[in-house]
Amino acid sequence: MMENDILCIERKNHVGTLILNRPDKKNALSQELLIKIHLILTEWSEDETIRTVVITGSGNEAFSSGYDVLAIPSNLTPEMAELAKNHNPLELALASVREYPYPTIAMLNGYALGAGLNLALCCDVRVAAEDVHVGMPPAKLGLIYHPEGLRQFVEVIGFSRTRELFFTADSYSGMQVKEMGIVDHLVPRSELSKTAYEMAEQIAGNAPLSLSGTKRILNSLANGLTLSKDDLKSAEDLIAKGFMSDDLKEGQRAFIEKRKPVFTGK
Repeated sequence: MMENDILCIERKNHVGTLILNRPDKKNALSQELLIKIHLILTEWSEDETIRTVVITGSGNEAFSSGYDVLAIPSNLTPEMAELAKNHNPLELALASVREYPYPTIAMLNGYALGAGLNLALCCDVRVAAEDVHVGMPPAKLGLIYHPEGLRQFVEVIGFSRTRELFFTADSYSGMQVKEMGIVDHLVPRSELSKTAYEMAEQIAGNAPLSLSGTKRILNSLANGLTLSKDDLKSAEDLIAKGFMSDDLKEGQRAFIEKRKPVFTGK
């Protein structure tokens, strides 16, 4: 494991671990980090020896604070630069987690916000410390979240909870997070790693064909929520309108100035 890397990688038997390692940025998801997640999961999926993946954050404060829009890619290899040019790195990483051929576990060691929470919901199982905090802040910033991300939330917690989460843009903690179905297991922080890895080892010890076959069928069933081309185009137009809005600029200013935004709907 390279501890100075933004993505630390561990392998033990048939369990692999990805550690989001940007503690100074609360493990925010930069383009470089997202592409590294995609590349390592692609590599592991092709050799089929890693039959359970655990994803967590470094430190005890944050799983991930979300997408880092200010991060400037500086260490991209030619392969990574080409991927960033032709694909949205966030969507690429989320799809790699969700479509990994074997089960994945999000070990929430701290708060998970925005795209960081989305990353956790792309995992098959979520185990969290009992002091976990989560939230989806797009509505506070004047953003419209991308449809595939919304679909991933609906897949896990249903339409009603997804509406509440996104419409309120509120922060939820502890047992609230469990009751909403965002996490499957809520445990004392001292037992978090033990709980997650005992489950990972149990899963990885099961029949590989059963694991991969069941996951593939479950993903196929969930894909029934996919938007039509016309609906997707309409969603993209709405998102573009949001990006051009005065409300987005106000939301960004208010966030920086640590004040409540004054939205005008324009």
